[in-house]
Amino acid sequence: MEVGENNNTSEQFLFSTQPPGTTRRTPQTIIIGVRKGGTRALLEMLDIHPNIAVAATEVHFFDWDENYIKGIEWYRSLMPYSFENQITIEKTPGYFTSLQAPERIHSMNSSIKLLLILRDPTERVISDYTQVYYNRLENRKPVQPFEGIVIKNGALNTKYKAIQRSLYDVHMERWLKYFNLNQIHIVDGNTLIKKPLTELQKVERFLNLPPRIVSSNFYFNQTKGFYCIRSDGRERCLHESKGRPHPVVNETVLEQLYNHFREHNHRFYQMVNQSFEWH
Repeated sequence: MEVGENNNTSEQFLFSTQPPGTTRRTPQTIIIGVRKGGTRALLEMLDIHPNIAVAATEVHFFDWDENYIKGIEWYRSLMPYSFENQITIEKTPGYFTSLQAPERIHSMNSSIKLLLILRDPTERVISDYTQVYYNRLENRKPVQPFEGIVIKNGALNTKYKAIQRSLYDVHMERWLKYFNLNQIHIVDGNTLIKKPLTELQKVERFLNLPPRIVSSNFYFNQTKGFYCIRSDGRERCLHESKGRPHPVVNETVLEQLYNHFREHNHRFYQMVNQSFEWH
């Protein structure tokens, strides 16, 4: 049964029944972000591994006060049943940019391993806008062109939340106050799309897992334009909301975004001792 697929009563019963020898445990690994970086793709690809048990939904425990006050047992109750040899993983992209999440996660488990998936910050801003754009269309709400939001009075609107989320150095600084760099593995979201196996093998090594994810677990879907997953004799692609076409952005506006992020990117590279092929 696929994670999150509860199509009939018997499946719901199987999903909620505790298999012998399993228990619900707080995660030993969390995908902390970033929003529109590829967190869903990463989680579903890791779900191929027999030693990984993934949470079905984004929990928002450490970044939403109304959930955090419900306590750790409430959080644990939302985790999947897992065997002793499995790592429980949840993903909530909002954690990376949250002011409270680093300290709260550290209080739960100071030795936890964290996965952070990032992509070119300008691409991430455009993807962030695209998601909101389609959501507003579906809800029959008015929409603005990308340039109308990103540019205010002829200058870059640096208060735009999507731009704030792409300041990776600012957010990373908070996490490094609570966690050692060797506890945080950065997944290159741009590479994950083009060469998923390369990035997933790095994650397997980081989590000290036996190598179980192989090239035959992926196939390129020409229609969608990205890799889909093949495991347990079944094939599945990410939700149709993934891979939506982005708007064509004015070149001058793109340059303004590239220039705005350039210094932040270099600072981030120095913080993590790693560089990426971002603009």
